[in-house]
Order: sequence, then structure tokens, then C-alpha cells
Amino acid sequence: MGNWEKRQEDKREGREKDKVRREKLAGYFFDLSKLCFAGMVIGIILPLFSNIDDIKMWIISILGIALTTLSALLANKILK
Repeated sequence: MGNWEKRQEDKREGREKDKVRREKLAGYFFDLSKLCFAGMVIGIILPLFSNIDDIKMWIISILGIALTTLSALLANKILK
């Protein structure tokens, strides 16, 4: 019985490690999402209001929103 209990304990520890890894990886992508959004607001959105007709600024801001959304969705998918 000792060997069986040892294997069960090893399985539980493996599942716990996997759970912690997923949580850390999801946290990383949530933080990446927040950084993309903050960088976009500071670097792109504020200067965009001073020059509304610049199409390049609009494209970059849309890309920033897309990266923010994709990072958050990936983190959410990892947690599920």
C-alpha cells in the first residue's frame, strides 16, 4: 500500500504544480495586457488627439487595442 499512496501523492503534487504554472502564465499575460494598454494610452492616444488626421497613429492605436485584447483573452483561456 505504501507504493500506491506514494504514486497518488505524486499525482496530486503534479496537478498542483500544473495549476500554479497555469496561474502564473495567465498572470503574465494579464500583466502584458495591462502594459500594452498603458503604453498605448501614454504613447499613442494622447498625441493622437493633437493630430487627429494622421492615419498612421490610428492604425497603431488599433493595433495596441488588438494586442491588449488578445493578451487578455489568452490569459483567460489559460485559466480555464
